[in-house]
Amino acid sequence: MTDRPAAEPDRALAALDRAEHRVEERSAVFRKELGLLDLVLTQIVFVVGTIWVGTAAKLGPTQLFFWLLAILTFYLPLAAVVIHLNRLMPLEGGLYQWAKLGFNDFVGFMVAWDLWIFAILVMSGIGLTVVTNLSYALGPGARWMAHSGGFVTGFSCLLVGALVWVATRGLGIGKWVHNAGGVLLMLTFLTLIALPIVSLLRGRPVAYHPFAFALPSLSFSTPGLFSKHLNIFSKLALGALTGFEYVAILAGECRTPARNIGRSVIIAAPIIALMFILGTASVLAFVRPDEVDLIGPIAQVLSRGFAPFGAVASTIVSLAILALIGRLVALMSIYLTANARLPMVAGWDDLLPAWFTRLHARYQTPVNSILVVGAAALAFGLLGISGVGMQEAFQLLDNAAGIFYALTYVVLFAIPLFAAGRIGLRAPLWLRVASASGVLVSLLYIALTIVPIVEVENRVVFAAKLIGVSLVLNLAGVAVFLAGRRRRRDAA
Repeated sequence: MTDRPAAEPDRALAALDRAEHRVEERSAVFRKELGLLDLVLTQIVFVVGTIWVGTAAKLGPTQLFFWLLAILTFYLPLAAVVIHLNRLMPLEGGLYQWAKLGFNDFVGFMVAWDLWIFAILVMSGIGLTVVTNLSYALGPGARWMAHSGGFVTGFSCLLVGALVWVATRGLGIGKWVHNAGGVLLMLTFLTLIALPIVSLLRGRPVAYHPFAFALPSLSFSTPGLFSKHLNIFSKLALGALTGFEYVAILAGECRTPARNIGRSVIIAAPIIALMFILGTASVLAFVRPDEVDLIGPIAQVLSRGFAPFGAVASTIVSLAILALIGRLVALMSIYLTANARLPMVAGWDDLLPAWFTRLHARYQTPVNSILVVGAAALAFGLLGISGVGMQEAFQLLDNAAGIFYALTYVVLFAIPLFAAGRIGLRAPLWLRVASASGVLVSLLYIALTIVPIVEVENRVVFAAKLIGVSLVLNLAGVAVFLAGRRRRRDAA
């Protein structure tokens, strides 16, 4: 059933085995659609964000140092912990199940709650983001679309409706959306990475040094520079290099999940790292650090790199933007599909009403949960494009989303440190050291988000708002959990 090391039978492990068996029985009705290639492409789509090559390029020649630092202190520890926990507990619900079985129902539920809120906030901006990118791809005559509230609203409704339909039909269709997004993203990055080489071959001098290694000036005597570096490092770690655990939510819908999810991480990890490092080097080959467009760095570089080709340049840039839109739609489809499983598995444990566990009669997908996720994402998205007051509130929630995600990582890395014996995991010293590193980087990210080291109007007010929003939303999660536990006790 699982790849747990031999251990003395005791009541805790016996209870754990029974809990796993119940989850596996529930998952038996799902179609096992995801194979190894599907998982690899899904990992690439989910992890590789296109803005991060621009963020890292702001570091100039020290970008490789910070990428390697983030990889060593967070990315590799994340991969190691996910592989170990998934091999031990390849269960539908992923991190929810790991936290629940490693600690208790409350910790598991709050992890799922924070993941759910985080994903809803990320998904809520899809309509505006896609329309904005589409307006650039179609040319100056289409710029009006991004400034038309009615058009953005209508487009958002149609897009979320389409994603809900795909999620309801299941991964038999959804995996092709995700795979297409992965292929389009890799083709875009291949174009970006090859562009400096093509320019050099054509005799056009560019400052291309893909593996140049320079140490930053980290002297405490220059606190502004040190703070900037520390801030960008935390963003690269918990912004760019995250997501391996998300695919494990769909373990019950994978073929041989204990083996294939871990293999997908091993295959995708070096590919993703090279995409980020070489992509950042390509940005720096054509753009100075102080000129980098943090919103659309890839489009900026392709525009400059293909400029000598005349009219062909605008066509290539438009195609690249359309490919990135395809990746964005695939990413949102992954969020919707996986996020809908979290209320379902909480419903299996009677912590949410059984209504969330209802499966579509034909496609065996959690149709009610999918509808709730789609409606919540659409509602938050429409609030974000409404009045100025709502926009400010939405921006605050967006800032808080990173804190919610980082909190789930604190729990993830805490499992090998504090719950290894409970779940029968042999946690060698190197795994505990990696987990401790992951916890520290996650806590650093939370601290730098709450107490920003970038300029804000009022740091105290900013921190108070973020803490208040995070507490209120997590207290709401606690209330939902207590209501569910009371309902479960009454039913028993």
